[in-house]
Amino acid sequence: MTLTPARDTRSRWPGLDVVPSGPRARVSARIARRLFTAAVSRLDVTVHLDHPAHAGGRETLGKGGPVAVVHRPEEFFARIGRHQLIGFGEAYLTGAWDEGPDGDLGAFLGVLAAEMADLVPRSLQRFRTVVAQRPPGWMKSSKKNSKNNISHHYDLSNDLFELFLDPSLSYSAALFDGDPALARPEDLEEAQYRKIDRMLDEAGVGEGTRLLEIGSGWGALAIRAARRGAVVRTITLSEEQKALADQRIAAAGLSESISVEICDYRDLAGSYDAIVSVEMIEAVGWQYWRSYFETLDRVLAPGGRVCIQAITMPHDRMLATRNTYTWIHKYIFPGGMLPSLEAVDETTRSHTRLRMHEPFSMGLHYVPTLRFWDRSFLDAREQVLALGFDETFMRMWHFYLEYSRAGFASGYIGDHQLTFTRDDA
Repeated sequence: MTLTPARDTRSRWPGLDVVPSGPRARVSARIARRLFTAAVSRLDVTVHLDHPAHAGGRETLGKGGPVAVVHRPEEFFARIGRHQLIGFGEAYLTGAWDEGPDGDLGAFLGVLAAEMADLVPRSLQRFRTVVAQRPPGWMKSSKKNSKNNISHHYDLSNDLFELFLDPSLSYSAALFDGDPALARPEDLEEAQYRKIDRMLDEAGVGEGTRLLEIGSGWGALAIRAARRGAVVRTITLSEEQKALADQRIAAAGLSESISVEICDYRDLAGSYDAIVSVEMIEAVGWQYWRSYFETLDRVLAPGGRVCIQAITMPHDRMLATRNTYTWIHKYIFPGGMLPSLEAVDETTRSHTRLRMHEPFSMGLHYVPTLRFWDRSFLDAREQVLALGFDETFMRMWHFYLEYSRAGFASGYIGDHQLTFTRDDA
C-alpha cells in the first residue's frame, strides 16, 4: 500500500520540509549514494531509482527480492548523507521513497535489518562516534525526563491505540499457540492472554499474592491477575493509560483489588510477593538499568519472584549503538534503549541478589503481532485521520510498525520473558 505524504508538514513536523543542502550536504549525499549502492547491490532486494536521465527513466539496484522505489533520489541521498538512518526514515515520511507495489515494507526492511551490522563497511564503522549524533540530554530517562518521554508515545490518544490493538489492549508481543508463522488475526487476543498467563505463572501469582506491576498498559494484566485472587498495585507514568485502565478495571468490578498509580519506579516502596513488567525496561535507558533492578530487589519480598518481558538486542550491537540518536528516538520512543541478555544478567549479578533463569525466547511471535497491528492501523486510516492525525503520521506509524517487524523477523532484535528469583537463605 502506498500512502500519500502530507502536503504541509511544517507545523506538526518541524524541519521535515527542509531537505539538506549546501556544499557539505552535496558531499555527504555523494558518499551516501556510493555506500547505499554498494550495500544494496549485494542484497536480495530490488530498488528502483527514478532518474529521468537514465535509460527508461529508472535505475534498478539489487539482486532481486522485496521492492522499494526511490521517487526523489536527490532528496533520498541528501537526507541519508546528513542524518544517516534518521534520514532514511525521514525520506520515507516525506514520500521520497516507498515500498513497492506489493506493499510489503517489512519484507524490504527485513533484508536490510539482517545485514545491519555490515551495511556500512567495517573499515568505516570506526567513524561512527564522529558521524552519529548522540541523543539529546533532555531525552535521557532520568526521573525529571521520564514522564515526558512516556507521554510522547503513550498519551497520543487512547482512541488511536484502540483502533489497531486487540480487545485486550495489550501493546506487546503475543504468544501464539504453535508456529507463529501460521497465526491468524483472530488468534491475537487469545495469544495476548496466553502471554500474560505465562508471566503470571512464572511469577507464582495466585490467591492472595501481593503483585506489583511496573508499566500498567491499559490494565489487561492487572485484571487477569486480580481474577486469580491477587491484590495488584500497578504503576505508570501515562495519564491517558491510567484513565482508561481505571475505567476498564471498574467495568470488570475489580477496583477493590487493583490500584493504578502515577509513579516512577524509583519511588516505589513496600513489599511484594511477585513483580511483573511487560516491555517497560526498554524505556528505562541503559544509564538506569542498575537503578531499575536494584528497585526490584529492594521491594521483592523474601521468596518472591520476578518476571519481565523485554525486547532485546545482541550485546555487541547494544554496546555499539547505546549512545546513538535514532529514528525511533526522534519519532517514537524518546530515551529508549534495548538491553542485551548479557547486560541484564551482568547488572543483576553485580548489583542485586536477583538471579536470572533460562530466558524464554518469543521474538518470532512479535512478527505476526506487528503484522496484525499494522493491517488494522492501515484499515482504520479514515478513523485515524478523524482523530486529528495527518498523512505524515500515517506514514510514520506504518514505518514504525514495519520497521519493528523487520527487526524481529531478521533476528536483529528479540523478545524474552525473563524470570528472576533470589536466594534469601
